[in-house]
Amino acid sequence: MNYLVKFVLIIKSKIIKNRDLVSKIMATNVVTLNIDDTLDKAGELFEKHKIRHIPVVKGKEIVGMLSFTDLLRISYADVSDDEENVETFVYDMFTLKQVMAKNLYMVPPNATIKDVAELLSKKEFHALPIVEDNELVGIVTTTDLINYLIEQL
Repeated sequence: MNYLVKFVLIIKSKIIKNRDLVSKIMATNVVTLNIDDTLDKAGELFEKHKIRHIPVVKGKEIVGMLSFTDLLRISYADVSDDEENVETFVYDMFTLKQVMAKNLYMVPPNATIKDVAELLSKKEFHALPIVEDNELVGIVTTTDLINYLIEQL
């Protein structure tokens, strides 16, 4: 049996038996953007905090999610010969509302890690906001899941 198959079987047995809650691995020190913030600010936050996902809030309610990949997609537009100002030029063409993901899956802090792993494995995103009483309380990413799984081995 190859090593990858063994790894998957070990992880599967650990996760199926383990009913740890997502609150155990979620980040609670969450960097957020306000719905009216600019894409320039988003770019600065991605770079400063070395993160790949930022929830977008209106007050305390989450209204969207912006990923670093979302910014990369619009940054590659061929709009200027001045490479240093391309990002600023493109960012000024769009608003945060236009670029962010709006139809979010959200989970409560009492969801199991297994439930979160299944959801992330079936969808095309890599972060889930953790919400309690319509308020953002954390975020969990595929990296958090991988780190959790490594600890289980």
